[in-house]
Amino acid sequence: MIISYTSTELDLLARIMRAEALGEGDLGMLMVGNVVVNRVLADCLTFRNIDSIYDAIYQPNQFVGTNSSLFNASATTLEKQLAQRILNGEYYYPATNALWFYAPSGNSECKSTWYDQELAGRYKSHCFYNPDPGVCQQLH
Repeated sequence: MIISYTSTELDLLARIMRAEALGEGDLGMLMVGNVVVNRVLADCLTFRNIDSIYDAIYQPNQFVGTNSSLFNASATTLEKQLAQRILNGEYYYPATNALWFYAPSGNSECKSTWYDQELAGRYKSHCFYNPDPGVCQQLH
């Protein structure tokens, strides 16, 4: 376990992973989970006061998936298993150290920076961004 969490937070993580990346398959959902956990670990930038999965998911103006019916429905056993894998410390490139992601419209290319941070890479329709070196402590 890399961060402490409650059973409610495990469920929240599973639901946000689904809401943000269901179309990206299991690997895409796992990468979204990496970003959520990284925000809890980061203690930098706009994530200084993020101390829990709940805080990360409900930080204002961050995850559009919280407004989705996919988020509001109960998590499946498989989705909870995926979330548990993230909470046990699994990381997937390019989300390994990422604090942000977004999905550009259509077939657009990823922007080279997002929130002034460099592109780490793309997986399917999501672009992932790492904090600049020295800006945040090592995330894991």
